[in-house]
Amino acid sequence: MYYNYTIMKKIKNTLLTKTEAEINENSYIMALESSCDETCCSIVKAGRECITNVVASQIKTHTQFGGVIPEVAAREHLETVNYVISQAFNESGLKPEDISAFSATAGPGLVGCLLVGLNAAKSLALVYDKPFLGVNHLNAHVCANYIDTDLEPPFIALLVSGGHSQIIDVKTYEDYTILGETIDDAAGEAFDKVARLMGLPYPGGPVLDKLAREGNSKAFSLPEAKVGEYDFSFSGLKTAVLRLVKSFEGKELPVNDICASFQECISSTLFKKTKKALEQSGYSKVVLAGGVAANSGIRNKILSLQNEGYKVYIPPMKYCTDNAAMVASAAYFSKTFDNPDVEVFSRVKNLLSV
Repeated sequence: MYYNYTIMKKIKNTLLTKTEAEINENSYIMALESSCDETCCSIVKAGRECITNVVASQIKTHTQFGGVIPEVAAREHLETVNYVISQAFNESGLKPEDISAFSATAGPGLVGCLLVGLNAAKSLALVYDKPFLGVNHLNAHVCANYIDTDLEPPFIALLVSGGHSQIIDVKTYEDYTILGETIDDAAGEAFDKVARLMGLPYPGGPVLDKLAREGNSKAFSLPEAKVGEYDFSFSGLKTAVLRLVKSFEGKELPVNDICASFQECISSTLFKKTKKALEQSGYSKVVLAGGVAANSGIRNKILSLQNEGYKVYIPPMKYCTDNAAMVASAAYFSKTFDNPDVEVFSRVKNLLSV
């Protein structure tokens, strides 16, 4: 089995160390992503050209629970990981020997889920005597913007994923500074929680976005938290929506208008702080990254910066949500292939560290 790294390590009785691996424009990197509820395998050439990107989603499984059950998710990863690896090789026409390095998401994420992808990639690296790199999931989201583009640092990145909202100063491929981040609920969490309290089906974020497009964004005035210059707080907004919903008890709930007003409040907050960071940095480029970058309200706000002369990069939908192509891209641009014993972690670390 691909994923039994512990057994493979005992069999080989050695650790893979490649301190001077040759990674160049002809390099193929295979990556695995299994941090939550999607099992993904991708092969990317030189960090930018996606050869194949296989994604096995678990949405149908978790819909019955109204959210992701970690133990169930980990079990599905175990059942699926060999399939996505085989499929990636079949679609690409490449063989394991053609791969320059193997990589996988090390965290943040669900520990049981992360272990599946990480150990599978480590096993492949050991078997085929190739370098291995564990990748930070948040860094990978930023690197999704390198795929099929000419983007180069420096730029300001707005990262909005399920559990994280950050504004990042990306000075070089390996020099990141977090200017601000969420101090409680991230944007993605707020979307999911508000969707749940209004009784919307799982996954709530996309459903809320669809309903918001049919509502009046000025129907309700919702509060914007007064926190640090670039920090975010959406827990108060979530509570305000809860009170608003309760005020309609016994009446017809204007779901579309509430969704539109809520989405406008979040997207406006993200936009204003990102624009301020851009102005203070003097950069001409801005990047939107993370799963919540698929939200139409947020995308449209950031895209409007083009009207002010900024160059805007937003990944296609398939690279916004969790995928392995972004992990392979992050592995290429970090170019640190000497850490086969990296362990998984559940909470955020420095963007470039694992």
